[in-house]
Amino acid sequence: MLNLVYKDELRRKAAEIAVSAARELLGDKVNGAEGLFLLDLNLVYKRLEKPKNPEMGNYALPLFELAKTLKINPVEFNLRLSVSQNSISEKSYGGEFVFSATSGFNNCRVKTARLAEESVGKILKLGSEYGSSDEGAKKKIVIDYSSPNIAKPFGIGHLRTTAIGHSLYRIFKKLGYEPVGINHLGDWGTQFGKLIVAYRKWGDEHKLKQDPIKYLYELYVRFHKEEETTPALTDEARGAFRELEEGGKEAQELWSKFRADSIEAFKVTYERLGIVFDLYWGEAHYNSEIPKAIERLEKAGLLEESQGALTVNLEKYNLPPCLIRKSDGATLYGTRDVAAVLYRYDKLNFEKALYVVGSAQRDHFQQVFRVIEMLDTAEGRIGDEAIHPRLEHIEFGWIKLNDQMMSTRLGTMIMLKDVLDRAAELAKEKIIEKNPDLKEIDKTAEMIGIGAVLFADLVTRRQRDVNFDWQEVLSFEGETGPYLQYTHARLSSLLRKYGKKIPSEIDYNVLDNPEEAYVIDLLYRFPEVIVDAAKVYEPSIICSYLLELGSAFNKVYQRKDSEGRIDKIISDDEKQSAARMALVEGVRVVIKEGLNLLGIDAPEEM
Repeated sequence: MLNLVYKDELRRKAAEIAVSAARELLGDKVNGAEGLFLLDLNLVYKRLEKPKNPEMGNYALPLFELAKTLKINPVEFNLRLSVSQNSISEKSYGGEFVFSATSGFNNCRVKTARLAEESVGKILKLGSEYGSSDEGAKKKIVIDYSSPNIAKPFGIGHLRTTAIGHSLYRIFKKLGYEPVGINHLGDWGTQFGKLIVAYRKWGDEHKLKQDPIKYLYELYVRFHKEEETTPALTDEARGAFRELEEGGKEAQELWSKFRADSIEAFKVTYERLGIVFDLYWGEAHYNSEIPKAIERLEKAGLLEESQGALTVNLEKYNLPPCLIRKSDGATLYGTRDVAAVLYRYDKLNFEKALYVVGSAQRDHFQQVFRVIEMLDTAEGRIGDEAIHPRLEHIEFGWIKLNDQMMSTRLGTMIMLKDVLDRAAELAKEKIIEKNPDLKEIDKTAEMIGIGAVLFADLVTRRQRDVNFDWQEVLSFEGETGPYLQYTHARLSSLLRKYGKKIPSEIDYNVLDNPEEAYVIDLLYRFPEVIVDAAKVYEPSIICSYLLELGSAFNKVYQRKDSEGRIDKIISDDEKQSAARMALVEGVRVVIKEGLNLLGIDAPEEM
């Protein structure tokens, strides 16, 4: 895991006040080894957490461990500590920080105007750059994702890896890293022997030209059905793949055509999703690297012979042996992945390599990573020079159809193109129903439809399974992507209605109601949310945050004054209107940028 640190100026000041106040109260007690942690400002900064109840403030410092170590009553100490902290805040920080004691938790609230200056003020200056950082210092992060099999349609089953991987790509770029997106195409293996046999037996060149991927998929499904009653087809397929491995001209030509047609078809879908890969390095790309990798493993003394096959013994890790080369000389998926790790590290010198691949491949990646770890040790790479600590499997759950697994072999796969088309059609129907005069209806419908599908996938924590349900995925109500897109469009409409440039000098003190304060608090948290999502490789954290922000702003929008009338955002009070419109712009920018990190567009009108 990356050692990401969120740097927050206000949080650091709160930590400074806590340290100063504690030193004053505890005196000599903190000079001994037992109390040293209070002398370490960085450690106190890290210990500050977000209170479970937002009404308690922005930060909370648990005091139980300190009280136990120094043998003091945490509740009594906390009461004295908060009094001392408020005194320091008044003297040195203009009273911007307000401290309170709740049992053994020392709470700190930053005054709303100061928090607004730190969040809304920065957003007005930085725009979409708000939340960006140089944390990554241009270090390379290789992200291996999507990776469909050539000669097969792009199914809904590949949505999770594609959506999660692309979102992580954008998140790490936001944090200053240099992400490298690799599409590790499934373009090698015995399945291509099956496809070559199927095409030779039943192929129709005219149908292939009309719709290559659809037709190849039909051939693939047919082969597996025929194989059930004609087992000899299995041996024919193995023979055809041997032809391909040995460079047989006809087999190579067919494979090259299947691959080229597949990539062109995939790119149409990727373009709709706004995805451009840096490298299309499929399994076949590493064929020439496999002998080098095997030679390194042999030189390192890691290979063992077992019934003519070569393996790496992983018994000490409680894992089955990693099969490197079969008795007939054929290599496997694991061999290619070991070769790929070594090749990528040599060519890209990555800080981290993320494999966004389903949970079903957990054992496979444990084996590959352990092989690399053993090779690190044998070749003398330790500490920062080692490769294996840089490797991480970003696993995720299955996508199911009515709680049933989908299979390309059985022909039960839902095509992603069909899902995106249906989502765009439904979005267009909604637009025509509610806003028939909208310009560029088709373009907006495409943005909304794709946003609905992507958000429905990303809002689910990645390790959970997703049961694909048309009605849920394409719902435009509740906690969905279209709901957030609509919120963005409404904010954009408010700004157009305001019709003025937001002043550079804003009196944030007029943003004094609880609904506005909550929105300001959420805007302030956005940079930390990005870091939190990156730490655990979890785009759903951003989804949840955006839903909370959208809901919070809608309460501002619908707020009523003391007489029960809607408290309008734009009113005759110019100072208040300017401050509220600054808040509107802040929410708009953050929702748009948050959606962008998820790979989702934000329409100006809906």
